[in-house]
Amino acid sequence: MKVILLKNVPNLGEKNDVKEVATGYARNFLMPKGLVKEATPETIKEAELEKEKESNMAEADLAKTEKLAQQLEGQVVEVTAKASESGTLFASVSALKIAGALKDKGFSVQKEQIQAQHIKEIGEHEVVINLDHGLDSRITLIINAE
Repeated sequence: MKVILLKNVPNLGEKNDVKEVATGYARNFLMPKGLVKEATPETIKEAELEKEKESNMAEADLAKTEKLAQQLEGQVVEVTAKASESGTLFASVSALKIAGALKDKGFSVQKEQIQAQHIKEIGEHEVVINLDHGLDSRITLIINAE
């Protein structure tokens, strides 16, 4: 029996794939769980269109992420924090504070994407920002004492 997968199914395929499976497996397991629907010429065309639409959206998202990575690369971000006279910060600079500074410069970056070790001293530090699709950018973080 030919079926169209409505969701990713382990050991069978990905969403919108057309697969040939045993009739009993399809009717007794896959269909009741809402994982597949029976493949007809109309539903196959719909699945192909949906797959193409998702592919186009993924390509557009990748292009947007690549553009953001290029814009972020080499950016210099300055933040201020309370520090002792010797230059040691009283509290480390958090990813949230870095994300806020990037937002002030017009970049939309989540705090979870920022890879920063516990920065406890004033001065220049390199920070890696992990973006979607395995892309990353490096920025320079300058910490000034208040």
